[in-house]
Amino acid sequence: MIDSSRIVEMDVTSAKFFQRFNGNVNTGIIYSKGNQSTQYSLGSQVTYPRERWAAGASFSSTLSASTGTSASTRNQLDVDVLHLMRWNNWFDEGLGIFLQSTEQGIIRQGTFGGGMGRYLTNTNAARISVLAGFGGQNTDYAQNIAPQSLAAGLIAAKLQFFRFNKTNANLSAALLPAISEPGRVKFNANATYYIKLTGNLSWNVSFYGNWDSRPPNNLSGSDYGSSSGLSWTFGNK
Repeated sequence: MIDSSRIVEMDVTSAKFFQRFNGNVNTGIIYSKGNQSTQYSLGSQVTYPRERWAAGASFSSTLSASTGTSASTRNQLDVDVLHLMRWNNWFDEGLGIFLQSTEQGIIRQGTFGGGMGRYLTNTNAARISVLAGFGGQNTDYAQNIAPQSLAAGLIAAKLQFFRFNKTNANLSAALLPAISEPGRVKFNANATYYIKLTGNLSWNVSFYGNWDSRPPNNLSGSDYGSSSGLSWTFGNK
């Protein structure tokens, strides 16, 4: 015989699990008849906070296409896991960054790293943290360029500012000075500003950027851009 009370208990547990997720989904599109160009952006961010640890992931995708030219695409996925240490405001964190960029000729790039960090500010109005550690990166390039692997230092920062029911802003950045190739530095940043419209609906303006001080021959050392569109939030975000 099926235990109905057990089914109810499992449903309640499952509901509580999913209610702990916070996040948003962003989207935007621009079309120009003059040169038959289309630009779209899609992004998502989700976090799973607990008392002493948290996990998160974010995804951003852009595409730009116009008549007579090849489409330009960029896709980035970030994941991280953070654990609070017993000392106030200190934490250890592991992260992964996965990138594809036609502008920089990057077919696949995986960055993995971790280190120790500290919250400089952690209030209901602002949350600012810094992290220092080490990382490694593997990149597959286009144009028959040999894959590259780097060992690097890692310096990362996250800034979040809140004005509940009005606006909020997020900024994340990571600097990787190469150890295995002295003098080479890589940097990436993502920022989004939200203006609440109504309910869970907001308007967002986003910026992304990637820089490489010493890219392979004939490839661009940078890829950056901005977009705007609607956002839908869920959870306590």
